[in-house]
Amino acid sequence: MIKAIAGTKDILPEDISKWYLIENIVKKVMGSFNYKEIRTPVFEETRLFARGIGEATDIVSKEMYTFTDRSDTSVTLKPEMTAAVVRALIEHSLDRKQVLNKLFYISPMFRQERPQAGRYRQFHQFGAEALGSQSPQLDAEMIIMPYDIITSLGLKDVKVKINSLGVPESRENYKKILKEYLTPHFDKFSEESKKRFETNILRLFDSKAENDQQIMEDAPLLIEYLDDASLEHFEGVKQTLLDSGIPFEIDPKLVRGLDYYTHTTFEVISGSVGSQSALCGGGRYNLLVEQLGGKPTPGIGFAAGIERIILACENENSLNLPPESLDLYIVDINRDNSALAAKTALIFRRKGFTVEFDYTGRSVKAQMREANRSNAKFALMLGGDELERGETVLKNMETGDQQILKIDSLEEFTNLLKV
Repeated sequence: MIKAIAGTKDILPEDISKWYLIENIVKKVMGSFNYKEIRTPVFEETRLFARGIGEATDIVSKEMYTFTDRSDTSVTLKPEMTAAVVRALIEHSLDRKQVLNKLFYISPMFRQERPQAGRYRQFHQFGAEALGSQSPQLDAEMIIMPYDIITSLGLKDVKVKINSLGVPESRENYKKILKEYLTPHFDKFSEESKKRFETNILRLFDSKAENDQQIMEDAPLLIEYLDDASLEHFEGVKQTLLDSGIPFEIDPKLVRGLDYYTHTTFEVISGSVGSQSALCGGGRYNLLVEQLGGKPTPGIGFAAGIERIILACENENSLNLPPESLDLYIVDINRDNSALAAKTALIFRRKGFTVEFDYTGRSVKAQMREANRSNAKFALMLGGDELERGETVLKNMETGDQQILKIDSLEEFTNLLKV
């Protein structure tokens, strides 16, 4: 038997209501903040991600699904969305049409990681990118939106962590100080951290190795070396969050290793998903647009993992999903009225109702069981003496009440289903 590839997952009909709920909330919240949806191709030229994410990162060096197409172009299934959105901004000159572009997305992503709880090789994210403003209030907005989405799903065990990376100049000075402090401990680091020491030293704070964490425990912190303008920007973000009633804590070890990140970085985490606690992460990237060939344009964004959010909701049993139901189930009493059942179903379907009837010639008893299993609100009985008189019986499945309806006047009775 052929099975789904390891690290991928079928989303079955029994689970799709969870996805609909999250997607609808995302669209509602994003709309209230005036973000417009953008959809980019599933694959892009590999060099977009190599330039945008960085060739030294784990994503580019280890995790991307990259192949050469028939035109001998190296293409990659997108591992993240920010670079793709920035590419679209530049290619379509969106920045010339308006100063501030506020965009959101819901999309699959692809990374060849080791599968584990809440982490897949094809996974799905929703997120947003705002390009064209350096306002600290916009930074706060980018934190408020995912927080409101996640908490509206009923999750309680949620925390917001924020930090500031400042501007590149102060960060480069800090890197020198950090490297000087860590050099005497170099031989004690894990092999992975030894590589990052040279290529991406800030990522040492992300190490999961216990010995690495002990070394980093007393390391100097970037926030202690920020310039005055960066500190002022950070204060603006914090004050806006306070004014918005968003609880947060400052985590000076929350970093982003990529050079184009500036100022605010943040995560929304949950204690309900085990070791992969981050439901959402984001930050400001004032240098990325220029790095990808556009004119200097400040930007900030976030991405949230839908599978992780669903896992957290399941662990907290927080999703309040309405039971799935049919408005109407049509019962073919004589089992020879399938054409009339199809015609009748279409009348109600075109009025906006959810309708089903039996396609398999089952008994009346089996059809009624199916109506109950489908949580049908009404059953319409076709057949028997009533049908010979040009009538049908509409049964309320909850109360048992029945009404006689004329077959040729069904359109007049569609309002009976609106309960």
